[in-house]
Amino acid sequence: MTASLAGSAFDSLRHDAVSDQEALRRVYALPSDAAVRKQMTELTEQTQRLIACSSLVLVASADAEGHCDVSPRGGPAGFVAVLDSRTVAIPDATGNKRLDTLQNIIATGRAGLLFVIPGRTTTLRMNGRACVSTRQELLSQLTAVGKPPASALVLGIEEVYPHCPKSLLRSAAWKPEQWLPADAQPASAEVTLAQLRRPELTIADIERAEAESLKYRYE
Repeated sequence: MTASLAGSAFDSLRHDAVSDQEALRRVYALPSDAAVRKQMTELTEQTQRLIACSSLVLVASADAEGHCDVSPRGGPAGFVAVLDSRTVAIPDATGNKRLDTLQNIIATGRAGLLFVIPGRTTTLRMNGRACVSTRQELLSQLTAVGKPPASALVLGIEEVYPHCPKSLLRSAAWKPEQWLPADAQPASAEVTLAQLRRPELTIADIERAEAESLKYRYE
């Protein structure tokens, strides 16, 4: 999962990088009182409503050696279940079956979530203890992605924090008139073909495989 950065730009920058929190803080003003106070340890009615509107969640995890991973999870709005004010569960819909996130959670027992709502600029950050559950009475409740999942990511909340909208406003993420044209980026099949490094395959081969994968995305 991890590639060596030896000889990269990273190596030329790390030798004089910021080395402690005091040095970092000298570069920035202190956060406002509101930015500190709005961090909570449980869900309010309002943050539960935000979760019910979210159809996209980014999941951050790390393995026992500290190698990090961020993976998306998607489904119909409200596909993440609120079990109580301190617990949420994410059904694990069919993906690439690498299980990077789930294996990391088993290794460290921790995860971070970022809930995104299409068309809205507010995001909700959530961090805490995590586990992978295959308990059938839980999985039978998590059918928003088409059927009960093989497992669920369960987060025991330690931090809930609604982010300000600046990043999504700066990115113009929800403004189609500012999106790049489709041909400004390489197609998904092009990217995959270059990553696979298998000269016997063509873009058409990858496009067929991707179409088949999407056709059966809930299995």
